[in-house]
Amino acid sequence: MRDTLQKLKETAWRQIAEAGDTKELDQIRVQYLGKKGELTGLLRSMGSLSPEERPVVGKMVNELRQELESLLKERHASLEAMELERRLKAEKIDITLPGRRPARGRRHPLTQVLDEIKGFFIGMGFEVVEGPEVELDYYNFEALNIPPDHPARDMQDTFFITEDILLRSQTSPVQIRVMEKQRPPVRIIAPGKVYRVDLDATHSPMFHQVEGLLVDDSTTFGDLKGILAAFLEAMFGKGRRVRFRPSFFPFTEPSAEVDVECIMCNGDGCRLCSNTGWLEILGSGMVDPRVLEKVGYDPKQYQGFAFGVGVERIAMLKYGIDDIRLFFENDIRFLRQF
Repeated sequence: MRDTLQKLKETAWRQIAEAGDTKELDQIRVQYLGKKGELTGLLRSMGSLSPEERPVVGKMVNELRQELESLLKERHASLEAMELERRLKAEKIDITLPGRRPARGRRHPLTQVLDEIKGFFIGMGFEVVEGPEVELDYYNFEALNIPPDHPARDMQDTFFITEDILLRSQTSPVQIRVMEKQRPPVRIIAPGKVYRVDLDATHSPMFHQVEGLLVDDSTTFGDLKGILAAFLEAMFGKGRRVRFRPSFFPFTEPSAEVDVECIMCNGDGCRLCSNTGWLEILGSGMVDPRVLEKVGYDPKQYQGFAFGVGVERIAMLKYGIDDIRLFFENDIRFLRQF
């Protein structure tokens, strides 16, 4: 038994000394000290020894176990140091290399389009005015010639908070608030978020709108047409035809829908324009005299025009986007394209 233990010791020492990495060393540990290891096997075979031999052999096996554990620990520390040194050499950093710039964010496509719209009208002498998103029924409807029993209220589903308080469904209330405080001339645009109970590929319960108002003592429908034609040219490029179609809005009379020549087919007809060659862009009209009277303006002395355009609508057409929900999903793959 002494000879067996001595040979086992010499073999184990040699294997430990020759181990090339910590993984190989761990395999050697299991080979000799594991539950099915060679030393464990010797201890289990002691039952075949005489009572006099058992204490002697047991002591020798335990001493060898302690020696191997100590040797394994020392060799493991040595191999770890060697592996760390190799890794440090392989992962050396060249401090002369240029630094990596942090990823830069970009302006949201809606912000870009909204800034373009505001920039155009500021250049035309309009002032940018904002108002509350939580609005009174009076400003959102009644002051705009839409009384409680008016059928036009059925044209839009509104988020009511109480009977008299709501999330504004348009930015037109800002125009009323401005006219209540300011005498003509008035030349403003009112950008902001609006809310309607609607959700599909082309409608969102929250979207952005820019409404414009110009009131003076000599304002005409021709002025409205000229400004909107110039605006659409700035948005979609020169040479694109624009048309005004008679329409109805409670707060303007006469009223007109404004269409632009389809940007995909240039008027030939395609799926985007439903083969009409035209795309509906915005609504407009001359301010109804009753709206002017509500704010204390004399409709015989002053005339005005108003218009409203959806920012998402402009952005979808400019960039060829077919689903309005993409603007609000915060998908970095989508936003990086702009």
